[in-house]
Amino acid sequence: MLRILIVDDSIIMRNALKKIIKALGHQVVGEASSGYQAIEKYKKLVPDFTTMDITMPMEQGILNGVEAMKKIIELNKFAKIAMVTSHGEEELVMDAIKSGAKGYILKPITEEKIVELLSKIFPDDWIN
Repeated sequence: MLRILIVDDSIIMRNALKKIIKALGHQVVGEASSGYQAIEKYKKLVPDFTTMDITMPMEQGILNGVEAMKKIIELNKFAKIAMVTSHGEEELVMDAIKSGAKGYILKPITEEKIVELLSKIFPDDWIN
């Protein structure tokens, strides 16, 4: 079972991700609605995996999910973070991948997309 942190400014998206993650047998250890909150929650929770929305409101000088991801990787170079993105954010996704993101999920989120992503990032025995 993975311990997962969900980061998205939309409560609807957080709830959708939470439902899928729990259905897959994993634990949602925390949620954040901004990049700043993501960094603070990551420090406290040290999750196995983090989903990070790319586009979020600025808080405490953190502009988006890519900036938050970079700061988390500075704290823990082994952090496993995947970006959650919409069409049209390809440049930000490429920046995130170059900066250490382990992958990305294109909205709308489905259980199949989550399973595919986790199977690429983690050994098969962590998925089921």
